[in-house]
Amino acid sequence: MLTKATVKLLQSLKDKKGRQEQGLFLVEGTKTVLELLASKIEVKSLFATQVWLTSHQQLLKSIDDCNTITDKELKQLSCLVTPQQVIAVAKIPQYQLSKIDFKNKFTIALDTIQDPGNLGTIIRIADWYGIENIICSPTCADVFNPKVIQATMGSFIRVNFFYHELNSFFEAHKNIMVYGALMNGENLYQTKISKEGFLLIGNEGSGISDDLLKYVSKPITIPKLGKAESLNAGVATAIICDAWARG
Repeated sequence: MLTKATVKLLQSLKDKKGRQEQGLFLVEGTKTVLELLASKIEVKSLFATQVWLTSHQQLLKSIDDCNTITDKELKQLSCLVTPQQVIAVAKIPQYQLSKIDFKNKFTIALDTIQDPGNLGTIIRIADWYGIENIICSPTCADVFNPKVIQATMGSFIRVNFFYHELNSFFEAHKNIMVYGALMNGENLYQTKISKEGFLLIGNEGSGISDDLLKYVSKPITIPKLGKAESLNAGVATAIICDAWARG
């Protein structure tokens, strides 16, 4: 039976403040939890139904704190409308920006992407195209928000995230091309996108911040054939990454 302290801890991890204070985050669902267990991210605790624990006994030998919970308790702890048998509590990994060499790499930079679904989708896109690193402005949504983690479908395990003020970041990497997704840029399909560079994606509503425009070396736009006003940030990222990969 779960203690009140345990319930309180897990529920606190649904909020950014709780995650920051504890240095922990939640992962739900069999597929993602199994990927997590096979990764280098440290799993502190596991909460699952007896059926799930019995089915995965061989994989759980390295986890000291495995807890059997009822369906009712699972629903109490879960962030999902339909809980998926298992919840893992993992330690938030610490990535060191100073150790990353951005030369000969294509990297995504995000300016105030605030929708968790969008952020999760962009992380999944980066993983699909083999993009290792994402630089997030401090005003972006929290990568370890349960909604973001769920939207990544496990891709958060394979992509590095860094929260950093983008002005100073681009100042420190002036020798690398910055491709900015803008409404009035050069036609994406007529642009040669280098294998080395930063792709800057702006906020869902207001686009790239005015103070970051000076760092954009090459404004690019996805040509519009219909009448839609704009594209979802995740969709735009996918289209540009695909054009980059084809180049």
